[in-house]
Amino acid sequence: MEVGMKHLCVLALLLLAHGGGRKGVEGAGECGRVPVQRVAFQMVTCASAARDAQVQVSAACCSAVQRVGQNPACLCAVMLSDTAKSVGAKPEVAVTIPKRCNLENRPVGYECGGFTIP
Repeated sequence: MEVGMKHLCVLALLLLAHGGGRKGVEGAGECGRVPVQRVAFQMVTCASAARDAQVQVSAACCSAVQRVGQNPACLCAVMLSDTAKSVGAKPEVAVTIPKRCNLENRPVGYECGGFTIP
């Protein structure tokens, strides 16, 4: 429990540190006007599934991925974000989450940091 709280505190600090990024303010970022780090923080329910391909993906994570995945560039940016890295997310595992959620409208074939969303 203490380790989980520590991760949440680190994520909150990252969110505060990166929340005012230029891209988010100008609306030119991958996630529109919302900074990527803020969207990544909202997807913290996916952390364990992004670290281990054998972990069952939670319904909350699948819901978040479905919402964010409507913009594949944003989903990719979240998967590769500093916030995702700080919780130990592995990009090669994270890109499998949309398929593991059985999302019909997932961005199949989208190139994401050298990985392809299946």
